[in-house]
Amino acid sequence: MKSSTVRAIPHLYLPPILASSDIGSGSGVGVLQPPRGSLAVGQQYSSLGTQPILCGSIPGLVPKQLRFCRNYVEIMPSVAEGVKIGIQECQHQFRGRRWNCTTINNSLAIFGPVLDKATRESAFVHAIASAGVAFAVTRSCAEGSATICGCDSRHKGPPGEGWKWGGCSEDVEFGSMVSREFADARENRPDARSAMNRQNNEAGRTSLNDNMFLKCKCHGLSGSCEVKTCWWSQPDFRVIGDYMKDKYDSASEMVVEKHQESRGWVETLRPKYNYFKPPTDTDLVYYETSPNFCDPNPETGSFGTRDRSCNLTSHGIDGCDLLCCGRGHNTRTEKRKEKCNCIFHWCCYVSCQECTRVYDVHTCK
Repeated sequence: MKSSTVRAIPHLYLPPILASSDIGSGSGVGVLQPPRGSLAVGQQYSSLGTQPILCGSIPGLVPKQLRFCRNYVEIMPSVAEGVKIGIQECQHQFRGRRWNCTTINNSLAIFGPVLDKATRESAFVHAIASAGVAFAVTRSCAEGSATICGCDSRHKGPPGEGWKWGGCSEDVEFGSMVSREFADARENRPDARSAMNRQNNEAGRTSLNDNMFLKCKCHGLSGSCEVKTCWWSQPDFRVIGDYMKDKYDSASEMVVEKHQESRGWVETLRPKYNYFKPPTDTDLVYYETSPNFCDPNPETGSFGTRDRSCNLTSHGIDGCDLLCCGRGHNTRTEKRKEKCNCIFHWCCYVSCQECTRVYDVHTCK
């Protein structure tokens, strides 16, 4: 099954990157919440970007999230946008893999049961969504979309040779705070899954800070750059996606340890293999094995790879051998109309012809 587009993402981010399976959970709305491990968003909130946000009407918020929503209501649309770009980046990064970050329409748990397990995939989704929230809020503040936040006035270090501080440094610390306070609101349980989610959420947010760069602009006649002003900027979110995909590939497998403290039984995580270096704050962690995603399985949320397009010449996971799980593939020809023989005319337009080209399309059996 091909990955669906993110059509059902609302303009308001609903409960955390991880929700529980309680009923109501203190939200006062008495609705069934999605299973633990899901991104909670719903189509009924698709118009919230154009109307006042009533935090009390959002199903599934725990009390801490409800208070946060009321205190920071003007940045909540940016939180929703952050979840959206996180999902879109997930679908880009996994577009050629057996699990391609498929979303389910008309479902509060948009990934289905996939996030119920403490797998690498769950780790990545939590990290990229947390990073997306921090990213979108930070960018929105720098653009002046909200009155409660703005540019980062805490310049780090003196200006360099030939440039001075200027522009609007993006306040990634504020964006990360928003993500941490809202997305981690449910991760206060003394169990292994909460510990895993907190680690991965923070790893996603840390990736933003680690990839900030100095962006500069020249001033002067004819671009002479007599004066150059610089500010701290976030990179394109694709940089964050690539960075977190590398973290996914090198994620640390953990084991659960249970011990008793004054507050009761507490679960913690430790590395499964002592001969590997322990994970740092920037690493993803997991403790359950992923399904192979070859065949449809409603219990794991796998859609299988039948009818997925594959790359005949690739020896990687997107190749027909691996993506099709050894079942083989079908080949068909497909005609596509494309622009061709384009010519630039002075000044200033481009004219093109329309050509029909034939492609071989390979799909898994």
